[in-house]
Amino acid sequence: MHDSTGIPASFSSGERQTDEKATVGRSGQSVFMSVYRTKLASQCRFITVTWCKNLLLHGLSVSVQGPNSDEHYQCKVEMKPWHFWRKQGSMHFTVDGRRVDVVWDIKAAKFNGETEPQSDYYVAIVCEEEVVLVLGDSKKDAYRKTGCRPSLIDPILVSRREHVFGKKKFSTKVRLDEKGNFHGISIECNNSAGFDPRMEIKVDGKLAINVKHLQWKFRGNEFINLGKNGVEVYWDVHDWLFGSSPRHGLFIFKPISSAVAVAPPGPTTSVSTASSPNLEGLLMNPGSRNDDHSSFCLFLHAWKVE
Repeated sequence: MHDSTGIPASFSSGERQTDEKATVGRSGQSVFMSVYRTKLASQCRFITVTWCKNLLLHGLSVSVQGPNSDEHYQCKVEMKPWHFWRKQGSMHFTVDGRRVDVVWDIKAAKFNGETEPQSDYYVAIVCEEEVVLVLGDSKKDAYRKTGCRPSLIDPILVSRREHVFGKKKFSTKVRLDEKGNFHGISIECNNSAGFDPRMEIKVDGKLAINVKHLQWKFRGNEFINLGKNGVEVYWDVHDWLFGSSPRHGLFIFKPISSAVAVAPPGPTTSVSTASSPNLEGLLMNPGSRNDDHSSFCLFLHAWKVE
């Protein structure tokens, strides 16, 4: 493995994670986080890959779960926009006595306006001569660069989490599973003074959910069809209507396999001032139910800015 190429970066091991939502709310930067479960250093662990973007830099960080759930081994890379020729390299840290290398090449990556690269890149995590996780569509280049074999265990995508900012409309483009197509998701909320607030959720430009009287239905869930499978959509926009700045709404998109989605449930809503049990359960344990497609969740945090 090669050493770092000198991209401005820092890393720390055993670092306690900070309050994610508070940090994002203060910074106002777009964040896209993917969590995978795989075997690394002889244990099944969670690996979190985070992309962040603001006006001055594009950031990439990789975090590996330590022996205790509140401990992580982490490396961070900050890529300044004027360092076009230095967007590749490697770093390493130690997990339970074993070396873990993070190798990346995004010099030709196409972002298409998104926080996460959309094509022509790779990010590889290597441990004990195995590529335990590789992201991007340039996987052959990653194996050639690292000189290591693919892991015999396929990593499982547990969740994606994205933070977006807007005044009343929020948009993103994501895959609801690792091998599926990209889908455009847009959320628009009209709560201007003198109007009965309402919210629309569109998928691929088509209206999927229309919530009227939002002041009474600020928490709820509905089932929508998307291709061969269905998606259960949960929302909690209490803070949009009644909170103080910074305010964010939470949306969860949970794909349901066609076998489970034969008889979709009807829409439900909640006006309780307590947190929604469904939302809290998914947030606390997004991948606990199964090791298949149905265990995945997309968490979308939509921050309102004035």
